[in-house]
Amino acid sequence: MIRISELKLPLERLFTNPSLESTWTRDAQNLNTSQWLTAQTGTETSPQDASSFIDPNAPQALQQLLFQTLGIAKDDVAQLKVFKRSFDARKTPLQVVYIVDMRLRDAALEHLLLGQKFPVVQLLLSPDMTWSPEVHLSPLQRSALNALPSSFSSSSNPSTTLSSPKAAEHAFAVWSPSAFDDASKIGHLKASFFDPLFSIASLSTHELQAHRPVVVGFGPCGMFAALILAQLGLKPIVIERGRKVRERTKDTWGLWRKGVLQTNSNVQFGEGGAGTFSDGKLYSQIKDPRFLGRKVMHEFVKAGAPEEILFAAHPHIGTFKLVKVVEHLREQIISLGGDIRFEQQLMDMDFETTQSIPSKTRTSSQTRRIKSALIFDQATQSSYTLQCHHLVLALGHSARETFAKLFELDVPMKAKPFSVGFRIEHPQSLIDQARWGKHAGHPLLGAADYKLVHHAKNQRSVYSFCMCPGGTVVAATSEAARVVTNGMSQYSRNERNANAAIVVGIEPEDFQAQQTQIEEAFQDELQRQMPGTRTLNLNSPPKGHGAPLDPSWVHPLSGVVLQRRLESEAYVLGGESYHAPAQLVGDFLKDQASSAFAEVLPSYQPGVRLTDLSAALPSYAIQAIREALPVFGQKVSGFDLPGALLTGVETRTSSPLRMLRDETLQSTGVFGLYPAGEGAGFAGGILTAAIDGIKVAEALASDVLQTCVLVNP
Repeated sequence: MIRISELKLPLERLFTNPSLESTWTRDAQNLNTSQWLTAQTGTETSPQDASSFIDPNAPQALQQLLFQTLGIAKDDVAQLKVFKRSFDARKTPLQVVYIVDMRLRDAALEHLLLGQKFPVVQLLLSPDMTWSPEVHLSPLQRSALNALPSSFSSSSNPSTTLSSPKAAEHAFAVWSPSAFDDASKIGHLKASFFDPLFSIASLSTHELQAHRPVVVGFGPCGMFAALILAQLGLKPIVIERGRKVRERTKDTWGLWRKGVLQTNSNVQFGEGGAGTFSDGKLYSQIKDPRFLGRKVMHEFVKAGAPEEILFAAHPHIGTFKLVKVVEHLREQIISLGGDIRFEQQLMDMDFETTQSIPSKTRTSSQTRRIKSALIFDQATQSSYTLQCHHLVLALGHSARETFAKLFELDVPMKAKPFSVGFRIEHPQSLIDQARWGKHAGHPLLGAADYKLVHHAKNQRSVYSFCMCPGGTVVAATSEAARVVTNGMSQYSRNERNANAAIVVGIEPEDFQAQQTQIEEAFQDELQRQMPGTRTLNLNSPPKGHGAPLDPSWVHPLSGVVLQRRLESEAYVLGGESYHAPAQLVGDFLKDQASSAFAEVLPSYQPGVRLTDLSAALPSYAIQAIREALPVFGQKVSGFDLPGALLTGVETRTSSPLRMLRDETLQSTGVFGLYPAGEGAGFAGGILTAAIDGIKVAEALASDVLQTCVLVNP
């Protein structure tokens, strides 16, 4: 299959009849290929014809451009699939840019085209984006595999031979007990299982329940970690402190409509994680050589997400659709043997001492391995011990009291940069006009977005974050007497306002807190969140967290202290009722309090209180944002509209700390513990968190696989 990129068409050329654009778009999204062909041609097609025909998302003008550019006929094409569609509004007329995958009926013609150069488009072989688990073998296993004859093949995959190191690894990368049975039948190998987790065939039901991998947190990271573990046959147990997504939705609306906060069921906590109440954006700028993002997209589509997310340049799902997607993913995990427990919270962990091979991240030959986890059941108000040798920490960026407990347990972590700022709202029509010009309102384009950055004179970076076209600003606190903002959109993105966070990057040295401040910030909060918990020792531990005697060392929990202080001050500025403080852009630039709304009415619920935001953030952040807004107005006309509205505060852009992990993705201080996702500081957004969940699940499964010792007879 060939991938053709840089196929550009003026927007006007996509359709011969502009009045049919919305109908075509709807049909292309909702009909399968056979139905779409019948609707267009009036001729019934067989499933075989439909499966080999052209993707209905490839309009006729695109097909014509492709055939003319490459000098081929339509009959030469066996399959055509749109891989990506984006828009380039930098020049007039606005261009629609496509990347397509094409398979020709004649393989020789494909080879001929790949050997040619074309002046406009680029041709490459389409990469194989099929997901297969990553395999990490121990030195002992690798030595055993290297000793095998090249003719070896697995009975579960007879075509697999040891012709390459990668093939050798995948000969044993069949993640079910039968794979080990196959290996034990080969005369060159003997399988010995010394870790109880993988003596699956001999375990009783009770033993299997006690030694399954545990995933803490059921946001995007935890959900995909659990899904992959379930697909690999490991039957994970998921612990989620919040409620199921529909119950959680009711609790969240309770804060928005009535000002009643449920501290364990809100925008931050509950099934689906913080991403459920957002724009549902599914794109990132991370490198993804294994196309794990594609795996995420396909799983979302299988669970009911629109197929458009597979080719849209900036795919999104939206909150209402995400609710159903999350439920379907939960059902799949359960159907594969997973166990998902809601309203359960990680309280403590117990460890055992084990031996390790020194590495770049582990200099000692002795280390700890997780032995069990203490779980608090909110329904019964009681705790129970869960035996486990592998635990994924997919906490999310707001599990602050759990961060403190992990710090006390000497799970290595360090302070990391994050950002703070405000939400800004404009009329969506203003953004559409600035971005799309005369094409504003075109049904294919939808609501316009933007991405802005400015490097201020005080050396601070100001940038837009989590832009929500046609959306609303939402209350996102998870703690009492604090105000936090976030943005949310539905799939339609048809609300009157556009909103985004305008935030300033801050470094650990900006928020270094004193020991007494850290202790005061956590002790009372911990007692409210984890009743009966003993007093924490938050003094600098001697291990794991850096060098406390180093003057530049910053306590890993310092960022949480700053976040809580800003959120508490926002609560006071808003009138101590979960209303958020707000100010018009024009007044903010003039350094004067606002008293009346102008062009933009706030979307934030329970409501806003107009005030002066100059005291809501550190002075360097206020100074940088004041400098950036007029600059952004030069990039997006009208961005510094005096009547636009700023709402505060945005503090949870990312985790303020990072939990350290090694090359196997395990904690550098605890074997079997896998810090993952946003809360551990390794992701930012739904897609990157889900990808990290996949990687961690693979690493965990590999660690289980490495308990199988392969020896010569």
